[in-house]
Amino acid sequence: MTERVLIRLARLNRTAVFLLGAAVVFAGFWLPGIVGAAVLVVLAAALGWVLSRTWGITPTPLRTVRVVILLLLLGVALFKAS
Repeated sequence: MTERVLIRLARLNRTAVFLLGAAVVFAGFWLPGIVGAAVLVVLAAALGWVLSRTWGITPTPLRTVRVVILLLLLGVALFKAS
């Protein structure tokens, strides 16, 4: 099942995925309090799942960038929730 999901994700238009991801991040920033924080946590969880499934084939510098982005998303979510 996981492989099928990753194959489908790989077939998506990268520009559209980027724009959708950016829209979700901005929605999380814009929405007030706990709602915005929840959006950011869900996004971070989805990105974390994809990162965990592709960890072995991701180059080390890119791993570092992705982990930093996840930590920043979670940090902003914690800030918004408090």
